[in-house]
Amino acid sequence: MTERKIICLDFDGVLHSYSSGWKGADIIPDAPVPGALEFIEECIFTGFAVAVYSSRSHQKGGIEAMIRWFKTQGLDTDLLAQIDFPNHKPPAFLGIDDRVLTFNGPDSWPSMKDVENFQPWNKRGI
Repeated sequence: MTERKIICLDFDGVLHSYSSGWKGADIIPDAPVPGALEFIEECIFTGFAVAVYSSRSHQKGGIEAMIRWFKTQGLDTDLLAQIDFPNHKPPAFLGIDDRVLTFNGPDSWPSMKDVENFQPWNKRGI
């Protein structure tokens, strides 16, 4: 059996719109980012293993709250059962996160100005 490649999806700002900001590990008040649930479904149907990881993941009630949120959003129970919710970021084929810069090799280090001025997509007015 071939092991499935892992796609690690950040929760807040990638799946959960996070428009209200941090309210606590077990409080998730906002809607999904448009297309997020469909993307998860496509990943699973394509044969990827999906891992959802967040800074909530290691906090009391965080994983349970994310699972509850997915249920509230109407994600199919069979699909939800196929999602892993690790409490540490897994070694993944690909990670999707709203708070990272892509490293393109030793000649592409970001400037300190780029680092200091970094904003996730939902803070840039997109």
